[in-house]
Amino acid sequence: MRKGMSNLAAAIIVAVIGVAMIGGIIWAAVSKKASEPDFSQYNVNTVIAASEENGNIGDHVKGNPDAPVLIFEYADYQCSACAVANPRINKLVDEYGDKLGVVYRDFLLSYHQNGTAAASAAEAAGLQGYWKEYANKLFTNQSVWANASGDARTDVFVELFRSATNGEGDETKFVQDMKSEAVKKKINFDAGISKNLDIPGTPAFFIDGERIDFSNAKNEEEFLNIFREKIDAKLNKITN
Repeated sequence: MRKGMSNLAAAIIVAVIGVAMIGGIIWAAVSKKASEPDFSQYNVNTVIAASEENGNIGDHVKGNPDAPVLIFEYADYQCSACAVANPRINKLVDEYGDKLGVVYRDFLLSYHQNGTAAASAAEAAGLQGYWKEYANKLFTNQSVWANASGDARTDVFVELFRSATNGEGDETKFVQDMKSEAVKKKINFDAGISKNLDIPGTPAFFIDGERIDFSNAKNEEEFLNIFREKIDAKLNKITN
């Protein structure tokens, strides 16, 4: 009888523990869901300002954030095609002046070893006002840091920060910010914003919600002309 009671008690304890564990898992999932931003409230075709949900780090913009034409770029700093596209996009920004703004958002590819680390470094540089300069350094020196790890990777990122800021940035703060909750929030926010977009790969560019197909561009000039056609069409539509 005692043995039967002992077995019953053990079974009850196991059942209680099981229910508690399941309840904990469900609660964790619900809590995570509740803490995620409601991305449907954001217009992805506008510049998104800093808020608590993105770590108080708004969209990064090359050119004029209030320009009549905005291109939205989704890219990964370790993406080789993104590195090729970057100077071309910079050329367009210089060419169109105040008429064009290019909004950059992180779209990290899971198979890139250092994509997240590079994005964290770029966001950390941005907190000191050097996002554009640092992003250019990351793309230009992609081969230097792409396969680095640990302290060696951090040393490379710090050196690039020193170069991007002409030695005027706070390197200690930069390293701390790379690991900060704010930077993590910003990267996750960009990932959430892009979930419902048609992004087959990086870089991906959009104007007014329409993805720009540049897959047939065989060289820089063809790439630029595809974008010029889209930009000019938007400008003509606005002025006519």
